[in-house]
Amino acid sequence: MAGLKGEQQLQVLRRQGAGLEPAEDQVADEVAVALVYNGLSHVVMMATPDNLEDFALGFSLSEGIIERPQQVYGMDVVQHPLGLEVQIELATECFESLKHRRRNLAGRTGCGLCGAESLAQAIGTPQKVVPAPMPSAEAIEHALTQLRLHQQLQVSTGAVHGAALCDAEGEVLLVREDVGRHNALDKLIGAIADAESALQQDDVFVLITSRASFEMVHKCAAANLGALVAVSAPTALAIEQANKAGMQLVGFARPGRHVIYTETDTHHLKNKENSHVA
Repeated sequence: MAGLKGEQQLQVLRRQGAGLEPAEDQVADEVAVALVYNGLSHVVMMATPDNLEDFALGFSLSEGIIERPQQVYGMDVVQHPLGLEVQIELATECFESLKHRRRNLAGRTGCGLCGAESLAQAIGTPQKVVPAPMPSAEAIEHALTQLRLHQQLQVSTGAVHGAALCDAEGEVLLVREDVGRHNALDKLIGAIADAESALQQDDVFVLITSRASFEMVHKCAAANLGALVAVSAPTALAIEQANKAGMQLVGFARPGRHVIYTETDTHHLKNKENSHVA
């Protein structure tokens, strides 16, 4: 059974040129993690088994199971032969709402997104966020450099995604890692919520080491995180949903370049450029 530190050390054979030699390698853990609310198993995710309390809290917030951290009364991580359970004590009104949601999903024949049977249910409408400033080019550059220094598990294993909260200067305030990009973001959201006002600033942005799908936009919107920067591409739906949420969205963040996708800011930048020309 994998440990709870997120990685294991294994004996491997490493080929160099024409020869093989024994070596030690650090590999990322990936285990089944069940989120159990008031004794009801709701979902099983394949995840890296560290910071699971952050993961459970962030998932509960980003999926709308709770509205605020205070609606979770307690958590316990229980190890089983086949995986891990995070046993979550949920406020009664939240648990009743969760059971109602599960009853509505029962009996559906489709195998779409989380049992959704219509396009409206599958995609939904993102929450509106408090407007956030567009991160500066300098801040994005600095955050990219800093993130590499903070991703200890990625340095060891080369197999995990990272999600970071960065301030207006690009300083990394908090990082969470996981084999799953959604999980890494949920862990970050949970850690931010757990820290309360200490990290909840208006001029912060989230930096992720993956593409920006619409789910990533929805999760940030649910946590009122108004600026998302991805090192890879966004999807067209993610851009559409970011604009609906009033969120800043940047993709292809690389040293020396990035692409701004939100309508409001591209229009603002064009108008600003035109005014300089005039």
